[in-house]
Amino acid sequence: MGLTEWAYRLSEAMLADPLPRRWAHSLGVAERARSLSPILGSDADVLEAAAVLHDVGYSPAIAATGFHPLDGARFLRDQEDADERVVRLVAHHSCALLEAEERGLRDELASEFELERPDLVDALVFCDMTTTPDGTQTTPTERLDEIVQRYGPDTIVGRFIQRAAPEIHAASKRVGDRMAEAAVGG
Repeated sequence: MGLTEWAYRLSEAMLADPLPRRWAHSLGVAERARSLSPILGSDADVLEAAAVLHDVGYSPAIAATGFHPLDGARFLRDQEDADERVVRLVAHHSCALLEAEERGLRDELASEFELERPDLVDALVFCDMTTTPDGTQTTPTERLDEIVQRYGPDTIVGRFIQRAAPEIHAASKRVGDRMAEAAVGG
């Protein structure tokens, strides 16, 4: 079984029944990852696998700390012996270090999981932050607004996402610029 097939099966098993909306979002993020193949080359499978697995830490079967990037990465590393690059992307998706800081978990996340290459981190930020909770495409601005409205501006998630907004916009622009360059060059 290939990396992406394994990732889809695992994500579905962990999310589809207990969290169908989270599963729909994960499928949408993976679809966005596939759309970036012109700029990913041999890393396309790694990004798609991380995209479909990025929210696996929300699964009630494995949620331990309540911080889904850390719970998901630990599960993938410790119980699934997953590809190290996929684990690192899940651990650090969408500016997770900033949220970890809000939760008092920054040192744990940073010491357990190294950052993946910046271009792949940007790509996963773009995929997550241009996909609605229902799995449809959106803009980073609309997605950030939706997150703040859903959680509230003064919650841990609300504070974190507002702090992360400049980097989310910058990452999305970098990915958009790379896609535009690939379209012109290809």
